[in-house]
Amino acid sequence: MNEAPTPEAPIVCARCGKTAAELPVTWTCSVENGTRQYFCEECARANIRAIEGRLDSSWW
Repeated sequence: MNEAPTPEAPIVCARCGKTAAELPVTWTCSVENGTRQYFCEECARANIRAIEGRLDSSWW
């Protein structure tokens, strides 16, 4: 019902380029300028304040 659509494989981190065959539950999803972007756990943890502040990834 409220589930996000499953992306086609492979999933690529928009920040560092890390790939995954399936979407890991530890990755973060963000919609920026109408485009869904995924961030790996390491990139999300390193930029959590900017993510929570809803800043576009180009800023951080």
